[in-house]
Amino acid sequence: MKGPFAKLARWIDDAGGRDCVEAIAMCVATADARGRPSARIVLLRGLDERGLQFYTSYESRKGRELLENPRAAAVLYWARLQRQVRVEGAVTRLSETESDAYFTSRPRGHRLAAWASEQSEPLESAGILDERFAHFEQRFEAEEVPRPHSWGGYLLAPSRFEFWSGRTNRMHERVLYTRENNQWRESLVQP
Repeated sequence: MKGPFAKLARWIDDAGGRDCVEAIAMCVATADARGRPSARIVLLRGLDERGLQFYTSYESRKGRELLENPRAAAVLYWARLQRQVRVEGAVTRLSETESDAYFTSRPRGHRLAAWASEQSEPLESAGILDERFAHFEQRFEAEEVPRPHSWGGYLLAPSRFEFWSGRTNRMHERVLYTRENNQWRESLVQP
């Protein structure tokens, strides 16, 4: 990796690495077709020259919003390091192959939960969710848990990165990368 992708990878390593939840937790903001925003924390599950990858239910609120308005912004923040990265860009679904590969790597309980939970839908009681989990645990007892067709990955393809570093007296450093003609242009922004 090079440019802003390499810098983001280094900052994640500095924060604890890709196996550290605190290092890969990112706030993803989406908006519906009418421009009403919403944000939530997801885990960054892949990073390459194409962009940032995360996984969820296609039928969740964020999945529906991305279908209506396929753009997002993400923020990774590491208070201890006084660092933050903002990313903005278009979002597309990852391939079935990539989604299958990631799903297979998840712990069995997480795979069962993807079947049990109709993410973002109303729930009458926690007991119902427990019953659904038990149902799918029994259904897939003697076999691998396949990926539900309603679940998979997304790729946030950045058009803009901003790397923020905290400094004394609020004289923070802000380095902006914008994509122009498939090249990254680096500039500074005042704090």
